[in-house]
Amino acid sequence: MNKRDYYEVLGVSKDASEAEIKSAFRKLAKKYHPDVSKEPDAAEKFKEAQEAYAVLSDENKRRQYDQFGHSAFSGGAGGAGGSYGGFSGFDFGDINLDDIFDMFGGGFSSGFGSFGGRSSRGSRKQKGPDRVIRIDLDFEDAVFGCKKTINLTLNEKCSDCGGVGGHGSKTCDKCHGSGTVTGQQQTLFGSFMTRTTCDKCGGSGTIFEDTCKTCRGTGRIKRNKDIEVTIPAGVDTGNQLRISGKGEAGVNGGPNGDIYLEFYVRKHPIFEREDNDIYLDMPVTITDAVLGGKIEVPTLYGTVKVSVPAGSSSGDKLRLKGKGVSDVNNGRKGDMYIILNVITPKKLSRDQKKLFESLAKTDLDDSKEFDKIKKYL
Repeated sequence: MNKRDYYEVLGVSKDASEAEIKSAFRKLAKKYHPDVSKEPDAAEKFKEAQEAYAVLSDENKRRQYDQFGHSAFSGGAGGAGGSYGGFSGFDFGDINLDDIFDMFGGGFSSGFGSFGGRSSRGSRKQKGPDRVIRIDLDFEDAVFGCKKTINLTLNEKCSDCGGVGGHGSKTCDKCHGSGTVTGQQQTLFGSFMTRTTCDKCGGSGTIFEDTCKTCRGTGRIKRNKDIEVTIPAGVDTGNQLRISGKGEAGVNGGPNGDIYLEFYVRKHPIFEREDNDIYLDMPVTITDAVLGGKIEVPTLYGTVKVSVPAGSSSGDKLRLKGKGVSDVNNGRKGDMYIILNVITPKKLSRDQKKLFESLAKTDLDDSKEFDKIKKYL
């Protein structure tokens, strides 16, 4: 199945700015998040939007996509000098030869020369896995920031053995510390030497006089704990916060992984957020709309008095500068926009009805809108 154009997915033009791309993704994330959307294909559309944003929000990936399209990421692009599978500047230094050997179940060698000489993979310190945790926030907590206590069950480094799995480390007597053992295999083409991971030390090159009883040799123990985190002001649905070194314990005494908090912000009863701006549909009486006047308006920062210009109509927009949300990156505040909604009274007293009947006898249809219709009457 052909993938849709990433620009089409986000609903932006090909010359869209970074801010426009970010805004478009936020809207789609709010609309199609599987936890809030009831549309049958919401999960698929949310995933599609995430994929499009991941490419278009990255300057290098976007440039490659503009040049090669989807084939830039599938190995189908021809191209630029020094490119590999559509990605320019491919660095072969990023390839770990140990990983290549492991794909074949261990190193190997032949009579023509050794394809080995590598150090043992099993003894290397490895960073622990990262964890992604969803955090649900009330609207105000996201706007102003807050502290949250998160309860987690994680694998932590065993304090008794330091994360290595045992006590009294010594060189493995089977592989002599190499982590691999060699053997000979006869084939139709001659004799070949094979190299496999040592089954006694598991490739680490070392064994222990005593296996750690606390972690049973794994180097990690499962623990439940509370972590207090400070959530900055201005986060929104889809934003992530990285907490370094608080994830799962590493292997062979390696560093902990990280925790990523992914936020979902609940809707507010009256306020609506778009990027860092706040919108409010504000009902006004017909007299305030016609004559003008001051009205009290709720904001995120308390109630303020706002002047409604005489002759206002439904849909007119009033701006309150700096009454929006602080940008999570630079702290600059957005604005608040009041959308006027003129309410026509449904129940009138006798006196009020007489006043409107008196007004009906006067010439109130002197606007250009009425003139357009009168031409066809």
